[in-house]
Amino acid sequence: MADYYPYRIETRRGDLTLIWSPGEGDAPDRLLVDDRGGLLAFRDLRTLREHCDRNDRELVWEAEATLDLAAVRRWVEHPGLGPVPAGLLLDAWNFFEDLSHSVESGPRLPSQGPVHDSAYEKLFGGDALEPTAGEDAWTEEETAAVRDLLRAGLDLWEQAV
Repeated sequence: MADYYPYRIETRRGDLTLIWSPGEGDAPDRLLVDDRGGLLAFRDLRTLREHCDRNDRELVWEAEATLDLAAVRRWVEHPGLGPVPAGLLLDAWNFFEDLSHSVESGPRLPSQGPVHDSAYEKLFGGDALEPTAGEDAWTEEETAAVRDLLRAGLDLWEQAV
């Protein structure tokens, strides 16, 4: 039986909770969708629990993950407003990957190549955004690639909800 986890998204229009499920084997991680392919999103936990009860899905409540998409959007659209935690961008990148595997319609994420791979590795290492990181800091090309990817992910998110 698959595991299901609540995944809270903070947005400009209020919080939503999604249901995330890790992929088994080589299958990608996914967010659950309804019969029409629409993203299942809940404004309150009561409605989420009722849905799970009706559909025989047991949620794992270990540590509810929360992603602040408003902060991601600020970094993408207004890079000069200040720093953002590297972990937030890493979580957003992974979330948008999962979202792209879950919904059938909407804009796609850009193709990823060596520049993205390098940026991801540096981001995973935690120093990509630190001015003192030296060669572990993102290049201008890596920064632009990540912004483009996150912008596309935000567009996909807007279409999905």
